[in-house]
Amino acid sequence: MTSRLEAYRVSAYNTAKQSENKMHDDTVAKRFGFSGGLVPGVDVMAYMMHMPVANWGRDFPARGLIDARFEKPVYDAEIADVTAEESHSQLTIEVKSRGQLCATGSASLPASAPAISISDYREVAAPAERKPVNAASYEVDKLLGTIPRHWAGEAAKEYLADIRETDPIYSRENLGHPGLLQRVMNRVLVDNAILGPWIHVGSKMQLLSAVKGGDEITARAKVTGNYDKKGHRFVELDALMVANGNTSLAHCQHIAIYQPREQAAA
Repeated sequence: MTSRLEAYRVSAYNTAKQSENKMHDDTVAKRFGFSGGLVPGVDVMAYMMHMPVANWGRDFPARGLIDARFEKPVYDAEIADVTAEESHSQLTIEVKSRGQLCATGSASLPASAPAISISDYREVAAPAERKPVNAASYEVDKLLGTIPRHWAGEAAKEYLADIRETDPIYSRENLGHPGLLQRVMNRVLVDNAILGPWIHVGSKMQLLSAVKGGDEITARAKVTGNYDKKGHRFVELDALMVANGNTSLAHCQHIAIYQPREQAAA
């Protein structure tokens, strides 16, 4: 039995126009063949997360599983239509904008969160001084840390406004949106090297416990892949997201093009 959830419409917002990643800058992105600066993939994934939370409520931030793959860009101020169909207790999710399929993914709600030990993921500090990205930046098996981050009070409200999230569950129950974890996953890359323009292409995230407002979030990451594909240089990460140094929040797998072919060939 397949059922379709009520569609979710978002006026997309490029939260990273001023970021170090100039793939979000209109002028630079056009040099790479895009129409303008890209809305961050982690924010498109946050749009997608609206659907499983609408379907399963608070249980999803506590133990849900979601994956997302980004096919085409979503652009600032454009409408992004998020749709989902449920079949056999799994959601199939799509994001369309400008008449194109921009992202695909799925979500499910396991009966319980898997047991993952924090001790299996070694904590390391982010480097005190970053260096321009090079062959050693993301060597396979290298451990990567992040600068601790938290979103409390006005910062939490600003984040929800940025991703256009209207579900009252986050303010009502003092929950952090699970999209915050994806922002920290991006910071694994940024906190460990000075990058040129780069692109987040996909993620899988098993939530283990709900983020609470004001939690200090860090990532304990390991590089699991570094390879060339069609001239692009890809990196794959496996990470445990941790709150306040002692609570497992999510197991994440993250894929990015850290050097697009135009840059890799330079």
